[in-house]
Amino acid sequence: MNVLAQQLVLGLLIGGLYGLAAAGLSLVFGVMKVLDVAHGELIMLGGYGAFWLVALFGLDPFAALVLVIPLALVGGGLLYSGLFSFVVRADEETRVKNSLLIGFGLALALHALAVQLWTADERSIVTPYGGAVIMVGELAIPLVRLLSLLLAFLLIGGLHLLLARWRWGKAIRATAEDWQAALLTGIDVRRAYLLAFAIGTALAGAAGTLVSVGYSVSPSIGLEWTLKALIVVVLAGLGSMIGTFVGGLVLGVAEAASAAVFGGPYREVVGLVIFVVVLVVRPRGLFGK
Repeated sequence: MNVLAQQLVLGLLIGGLYGLAAAGLSLVFGVMKVLDVAHGELIMLGGYGAFWLVALFGLDPFAALVLVIPLALVGGGLLYSGLFSFVVRADEETRVKNSLLIGFGLALALHALAVQLWTADERSIVTPYGGAVIMVGELAIPLVRLLSLLLAFLLIGGLHLLLARWRWGKAIRATAEDWQAALLTGIDVRRAYLLAFAIGTALAGAAGTLVSVGYSVSPSIGLEWTLKALIVVVLAGLGSMIGTFVGGLVLGVAEAASAAVFGGPYREVVGLVIFVVVLVVRPRGLFGK
């Protein structure tokens, strides 16, 4: 029972990263009806950005978020202007098809670029407190992963408040509900799309930073994190950022439980099973609106 409880705690900790990684993808798809399958590569770039900020300038990895998030925000704006702004001119069904093609191409290009620049080796950030743990009874909670969970929750909470209270946050929500009605009320829909994509990319960069601290980054992690984010989006549904975060926690705990009960190789299978079951039983997700 102690081993199972320890596994569940670790699953909860990585589930926070799943939720943060999925939040950006959920925001972009919910607002723009664009499926960015290069989202995992954006997470990978965020991880490398944090790694080099720490290696070259000696920053604390969590402090590196202060630079990674604005850089990712600007990068997301450039990606939207250069690639995805042409996709949103089509109808919604065509948007998904075209965005898949562009996303796959972008993912391959970013993967190849990362291999050329930084080789295929795994890299992770080592901190003085990297081995610290907090003991709760007989459970050991890694300090770095606990801080990552708390920061992920704060970022999701900040995004929720941003969408609920900021003027352009309300415009993004209105555009997600009905872009034609939003356009008739005077909302600049294309600017809302730009902001949504930039914020989604910033969340991906933040997730990559936290992944590089608690785990490791390499050019090949993009596909894995894209799949995790897709599973969480389907599990949680669209319309709630907090729901997306909870969906990530559910996936992390489910993976940990399956690994503890059935063995490590089944850890990846449970996510795909959840993906299929939710699509069949509740297509709008657990928290979808």
